[in-house]
Amino acid sequence: MIFDFTFSDLLPPGVTPDDVIVTTSSLIAFFTVLAVWYGLLAKSQLSLRGSQVIKRQETLRTGLIASKRREERQTSAMGFASRTMEKLNLLRTKEADKIKAKLSQAGYRSKDALVIYLVTKIILPFAFGAAMAFAVYGLELIQVQPLMKISLSMMAVLLGAFAPELWVNNAVSKRKAALQKGLPDALDLLVICAEAGLSVDAALKRVSREMLQAAPEIGAEFALTAVELSFLPNRREALENLIERTDMPSIRGVANTLIQTEKYGTPLANSLRVLTKEFRTERMLKAEEKAAKLPATLTVPMIGFILPSLFIVLLGPAVVRALPNLQAL
Repeated sequence: MIFDFTFSDLLPPGVTPDDVIVTTSSLIAFFTVLAVWYGLLAKSQLSLRGSQVIKRQETLRTGLIASKRREERQTSAMGFASRTMEKLNLLRTKEADKIKAKLSQAGYRSKDALVIYLVTKIILPFAFGAAMAFAVYGLELIQVQPLMKISLSMMAVLLGAFAPELWVNNAVSKRKAALQKGLPDALDLLVICAEAGLSVDAALKRVSREMLQAAPEIGAEFALTAVELSFLPNRREALENLIERTDMPSIRGVANTLIQTEKYGTPLANSLRVLTKEFRTERMLKAEEKAAKLPATLTVPMIGFILPSLFIVLLGPAVVRALPNLQAL
């Protein structure tokens, strides 16, 4: 079969090829003129810049309003909590000062850290107790005697009361370990800076910048100390603040050395070099002490896990061979 048709057969009735050519040419001419017009039309740079500025202002205004609303909500919540703590007279006690010092040692140094800690310490016992009571009495997840249910609820209350303190103590221990680990390297850099002729402020700033990647804790402490040395009227106070923020014998020795250098003008590099050597020796002694305790520490795991497996491997085949003879008897 041979298909024999022309272009005219594809067109709708009443439309000729001449009409198609004229329409197509008209559309091409229209879009060509339109493209040339927009290409040759000189746009006003002032109006374009004005529209960009307006858009930027709207974006900034929207972000600023949103951030202000978030800050207002946070500020109102923290303000209510602060006013409540002040009415209860919980922010001006000796215990509050101790808690603030402990939070500073843990790295929580915002102005609302104490309020957040006290609010958490008040709310968590009720939250933990209510959650345990709901789980035991409402959902009945634990099927125990009524006296045991009361005991579990009281234990949850006690856990909620001591949870913030345990959290802070754990954070303090981790931070002190990180500070102790990075202190010898920081002192080596401090010795190099002192021998290069830098002042104590400049040396601390340089060491803080260099240590922020390897040991951010010691870098942050040195950076804060450098800032306080620059702004506080009494430079001794800045070093004493470093001792209070860390509460570590090693850093206390470094601060006392810096205080002695500031007061008597003794050579800083020699004193820091001696301290660095002492800290490295102390760290080596602690490692050797842990290695010496290792056999005694492994005794219980060896008795509980290794020796039973060893007995099974050694005595198992003999027991298997002896079982038929025992059954025959």
